[in-house]
Amino acid sequence: MKKLPCEIQICIVSILLTSITGLGLIHYENQIHNLENQVIRDKIYYQYQMDSLRSIIKDLEHIKYHFNKQPDTKIINALIQIESSGNDNAYTASEDAVGCLQIRRTMVKDVNRILKRQGYEQRYEFKDRWCRQKSIEMFNIYRDYYNLNTPEEIARCWNGGPKGIHKSATIAYWNKVKNHLDS
Repeated sequence: MKKLPCEIQICIVSILLTSITGLGLIHYENQIHNLENQVIRDKIYYQYQMDSLRSIIKDLEHIKYHFNKQPDTKIINALIQIESSGNDNAYTASEDAVGCLQIRRTMVKDVNRILKRQGYEQRYEFKDRWCRQKSIEMFNIYRDYYNLNTPEEIARCWNGGPKGIHKSATIAYWNKVKNHLDS
């Protein structure tokens, strides 16, 4: 076999080294591209997680506000006494009214509609009517949404719905509550 001239050998070695180096660079470029894509995916994922956490915090602050905002606990206590005699386990089967405030399913649906309309993710379940704390939260959400301020407005609308203040059928209920408030 004939030996190749030195210049050709150097040329062949240079081509081989360039090819090997080029393949290595392509490999590294692919790794860099993959890492950049991963960073973008992670950024989107963490942004989604942060948005979810912000939403949860907003809901918790909303519920905390409605539970802790009790400018007149006297009216709430009067309603609890009139509705259930203070019994958290009270149940009126004929109306499916449950708990200390005798909340019906329609009230839970109304409160959930209010929360949805206000942009909150928090929702109540029918079983929450058995819990005094959650019943009071629902009461506060309802009271605030319908802008019920006076004890009479609160009592009559609790008994007769959002327009209960205009219904003559709620006067007797108001008188019971008023008597309890005066005692």
